[in-house]
Amino acid sequence: MSYSKDYQVKDLILIPKFFFVESIIEKRKPLSPTARRAGWVGCNIVFGDVPTQGRIRIIENQNIYDTKEIVESYAQIKRLQTNNLESRGWLMDVLNCVNEINTTDFSLQDIYEFTEHLQEKHINNHNIEAKIRQQLQILRDKGFIEFITRGHYRKII
Repeated sequence: MSYSKDYQVKDLILIPKFFFVESIIEKRKPLSPTARRAGWVGCNIVFGDVPTQGRIRIIENQNIYDTKEIVESYAQIKRLQTNNLESRGWLMDVLNCVNEINTTDFSLQDIYEFTEHLQEKHINNHNIEAKIRQQLQILRDKGFIEFITRGHYRKII
């Protein structure tokens, strides 16, 4: 096999392993029975479900980001690391909801609009609003949002 010297990396994004939750892994169909690796099942990463904070750009449009900037970005988001997969899922899901709000300042009511969406993702949880408030406290403690007044928050990152 020969390789062309014309290949170039246009874009490269790092997604730290602690951003991987069940909802961003999409199972593919198994290979056919006649395939060399019959029955093997692969997966895809649903990139759109990875919170923007978990996408560290290393190369964009063939331009390499400054190493110091990359390391700082990683250090900043490392605060979201948790080994508990269920907790991680909730944190990433609520962070995605916060990211979908188009304003820097938002209210608890704005987040509650995602209740039905979160209920579909976490069918065994019957107290979604309390869980949302808990995750907002965690995001606040980790420095991603700040508490302004009762029921009002501001995005920091």
